[in-house]
Amino acid sequence: MSWSTFLQNPKTVGSEDLQRLRGDSHTPPHASIVIPVNAQKDLSSVLSLAFDLAGYQGSQPLEIILVVNNYPENNPPEEIQTYQQLGFKVLGIEKVTYRGGVALAARIPGIELAQSESILLFDADCRIPNPTALLDWYIDQLNSGADLAYTHVDYFDLPAGLVIKIRMAIHHASRWYKRALLGIPTSRGSNYAMKRKLILELFAQERVHYDIQIGPLVKSLGKRVIYSGAKEHVVLTSGRFFSNSWKELFAYLIWRIGYYLRVKPTKPASPYFDR
Repeated sequence: MSWSTFLQNPKTVGSEDLQRLRGDSHTPPHASIVIPVNAQKDLSSVLSLAFDLAGYQGSQPLEIILVVNNYPENNPPEEIQTYQQLGFKVLGIEKVTYRGGVALAARIPGIELAQSESILLFDADCRIPNPTALLDWYIDQLNSGADLAYTHVDYFDLPAGLVIKIRMAIHHASRWYKRALLGIPTSRGSNYAMKRKLILELFAQERVHYDIQIGPLVKSLGKRVIYSGAKEHVVLTSGRFFSNSWKELFAYLIWRIGYYLRVKPTKPASPYFDR
């Protein structure tokens, strides 16, 4: 199935799907999927991601934790109750307290609630074309000693136009350069997996405030980092906020050039770092 066909499929998920994913509720899941849900923009899009996850056909029992946040005091969205009735584990937080990036801070309560040591992290507006291959790969890597694993992220919902095509080419080339030549992990908030104890320790110690800081820090600690660029492991994230603007592209180029002038090439600190 092509990605365009995949994205056009109906998106419904039922309680029987989540019960099948979870398996025996009296035994711990083999992985916990944690998804922050911004109540101002993600309440419907997260169901598309849940539809993708419900397509998992592997044998690993999974739990899905939604951290619904950013809503008026004492006025939680009615979707919280709907999600719970479907079988999600749901946390409602009116306003996330954070220092740095709100996305990482919103993940932490869900990670604390998780019953598994293997934590899989996605954003609510992501899509997963091949959930069985991706989730099994993540679980296998963490069970085999990886401390952090991540895969290639591509985009959907991009505006049409030449500027967008140029920006995407630069974006993917720069991430390859950073990962393959500079040896810097390029994990990002919309798609990575990590050991629960490690991420909670790093956050509690205030060593990370943004998802993008996690890869370089984990590598610098000599931990094992694994990357996959395989097509069956790709996660798609929404590009709906990009604009087909030359001005925006030039600003992006200036930022990229400045970044690489400031960063010196480094060698992997550990033999376990896989490109």
